[in-house]
Amino acid sequence: QVRLVESGGGLVQSGGSLRLSCKVSGVIFSSDEMGWFRQAPGKEREFVAGIRWGTETTRYADSVKGRFTISRDNLTVLLQMNSLKPDDTAVYYCNRLGTLYWGQGTQVTVSS
Repeated sequence: QVRLVESGGGLVQSGGSLRLSCKVSGVIFSSDEMGWFRQAPGKEREFVAGIRWGTETTRYADSVKGRFTISRDNLTVLLQMNSLKPDDTAVYYCNRLGTLYWGQGTQVTVSS
């Protein structure tokens, strides 16, 4: 059983920054990958960034490369989002990749 609780969303102007947090509880293995996904209104949920729990190896969607940084601080997965654009507006979800463990989501709104 894994529980994921996101926080840190909000309203920010274009070019601004936000940091999302995902507090993880339960059993996590070093081979697991934790990730952030997002879903904008009328669109499918899409992968944003992932981090391997043990090695902390990271990967990113092309749309956020160079602007977003995923990291891990003990049992919290962080997503630092810089140079935000209106297209980044979405509900952001934390996920243990390959499983049905999702957080409740946190809204990020970027105004132009």
